[in-house]
Formats: sequence, C-alpha cells, structure tokens
Amino acid sequence: MLPVRGRNDRAAGLARILGVRTAWTCVGDGEFFCPGCGGDRNYQRLTGRRRLTLVGVPVLPRGGTGPVVECAACRRHFGTDVLDHPTTVRFSAMLRDAVHTVALAVLAAGDTCSRAALETAAAAVRAAGFDGCTEEQLAALVEALAADTGRVHGEPCGAGLAIELHEALDPLAPHLAPAGRESVLLQGARIALADGPYTPAERDVLATVGAALTICAQDVKRLLEAARTPS
Repeated sequence: MLPVRGRNDRAAGLARILGVRTAWTCVGDGEFFCPGCGGDRNYQRLTGRRRLTLVGVPVLPRGGTGPVVECAACRRHFGTDVLDHPTTVRFSAMLRDAVHTVALAVLAAGDTCSRAALETAAAAVRAAGFDGCTEEQLAALVEALAADTGRVHGEPCGAGLAIELHEALDPLAPHLAPAGRESVLLQGARIALADGPYTPAERDVLATVGAALTICAQDVKRLLEAARTPS
C-alpha cells in the first residue's frame, strides 16, 4: 500500500517550492555586549529586503525588515535596543567614575578631610578601578573642587555638585542590580562615617546619591543606618 501524504508532507513540499529570502545589508558596525555570548563582541547593524522565492529563485519583493544587530561571533540577531546596554569595558569605566565622584562629593561635604576618611575613600576608588589613586590625590581634588565652586567644607550639597553626581550616576543606575546600587551608596556612607557620625552636609550628599541611583528615600535612610552598625 502506498503511504498517504498528510498535511505536514504537503506543507513541506510547498515550502520547498515557495519561500521568503532576506538579503541583508550592513549599515554600521561596532562593539556591543552580546546577550547570547555573555560578553563583549563585534557586531554589524543590518537592514534587509525580503523577496518571495520560487524554487529558490527570488521573484517578488516583500518589503523591508530590520534593522537588526548581528553578533560577529554567534551570528544571532537582536533588536537594536541591545546597543543601549554598555559593553563590559564601558560599564567598568562608568562604575569607576561613579565611585570616584561619590567619594569626592562625600569628602567635600565633611567638616575636614580627615586621614581616616581619605584612606577609606582611596581604598574604595582603587577597588573600583583607579589603581593608582592616593589619599594625597583625593585631598588635592577636594581642595580644587572647593576652590572651583566656592564651597567650604561642611556645606550642604550645592547645585553644581548635585549635577555632577547625577551626571555620573544617572547613566549607570539602569544597568546596576539593586544590590549594586546599594553598594555604591554604602561605600559613600562608609567614607562619611570613617571620621565620626554623619554631618548634615554628608547626609545631604548621600541623599542625592541615593536619588540618582533611584533608591527610594526610605531605603536610603535604612542603608545609612545599617552602615553605622558594625558588621
């Protein structure tokens, strides 16, 4: 008895005759964080033109498609929003700059640049990626910041300093997990506590840091209190 061809067989036969082929054109390239590979890779930005094919031969245009991002390593296609995620190298630089800015802001808010606060700040900045950062460099930068803004130690966070904090932290916050955002705030809190209890100006700076990191005011208060408790 001859086999009976089912619906799947007919569909497969039709697919061999009729199909759609996409011709891709590269319109840009660069480096991105590939979610498929889990690391930094080169990419091509592609746009495509679709054509109906008859036995493999393009016969009729079916319009455009894309753009898409193609990973040069795994060849997978992604939406262009994947380019909004920073590369690992860029993310590391953003985090390093954010910790450095927070450290300077907290030091500038303190009544004095004590040795204990400078040592704590320098250790945090070095851990974030500025390997050669020293206490003397931070002290000089704090003095330069005060001279540039006209502030004196112990004053509340001014508009200029608040803008600098937001410029450093706003782009970083969406790419940090909640624990990562809290860690940046806690580093600032430990610098403030290195030479004694929080001053009002230090609390003001840390509240600005928390807001820039999209941490709600209640959680900022909780974290600042937790930093005061010895581990």
